[in-house]
Amino acid sequence: MSKNVEVRGKGQALRLGIQQALGGGPLTIFGAAAQSHDLAIRDVAAGVLLKLADDFPNLEFRLRTSLSKKEINKKLQSFDRSLGQTLFVASANIRPDGGITEVLDRDGKWRVILVGESKHQGNDVEKIKAGVLQGVSKNQDFMVAGNAIERMHKNVVELRNFMLDEKYFPYVVFLQGSNFATESFDVTRPDGRVVKVVHDVGSLNRIDRVTASSFSRPINENYCENIIVKAGGLEHRLQIASLFCKAAPWKPKEMAEAMLDVATTSIRVLDEELDKGDGLA
Repeated sequence: MSKNVEVRGKGQALRLGIQQALGGGPLTIFGAAAQSHDLAIRDVAAGVLLKLADDFPNLEFRLRTSLSKKEINKKLQSFDRSLGQTLFVASANIRPDGGITEVLDRDGKWRVILVGESKHQGNDVEKIKAGVLQGVSKNQDFMVAGNAIERMHKNVVELRNFMLDEKYFPYVVFLQGSNFATESFDVTRPDGRVVKVVHDVGSLNRIDRVTASSFSRPINENYCENIIVKAGGLEHRLQIASLFCKAAPWKPKEMAEAMLDVATTSIRVLDEELDKGDGLA
């Protein structure tokens, strides 16, 4: 399936556009078939968009692949002229692998309602099951966890810059692999030896490296709607990324349900700014 879905429209027109872009359209992501199929998050996002089009037929949606640094800086400048001034590479942008889903408001402005990413880090379970030892000397069950996943923070911060004027923050990240295990478990090698994957050791787990994006709130929850906290006698509005973590791969249906929940929360928060018609409850 295509990894460059970029469509817009509402109702049947949007459905036809997605089906054309994906060469027939994604699987029914909320059905049993999606439990066992390996769909990319971009395809899941397209399926969520179809569901939104069905649930809100009078709204116009689009799914685009990137958000340019120029656009982010322009938005920052609209808040304060001292912001959004630095740009060395004219083509700089963020490209979340789940795309950027937007809805058209009653003033003709596109509003972000969902951004999704899916990242895998830590292949220890697969290696153990295959009987493959790791490390320089090939004598270890585990590989010390890397830091590549921390690059997701850049995208989160860039979207925060772009959405400083919003009351919600629809960023969803699915983290999977042995570096994101939430509980300890045993894995059996082909020779019968049992290896315990311990989830709370620093050499393996990387969840604590990413929770800065969620202000260390509990994982696997929808935090789309902003909260206000008081600190130092001041009120601060926090925009919190929704982080979903586990060792096993996230199934398309699981991702779709979480992403739809976040997108629907965004639409609810924007309710008064959208053309309600018959499509909004």
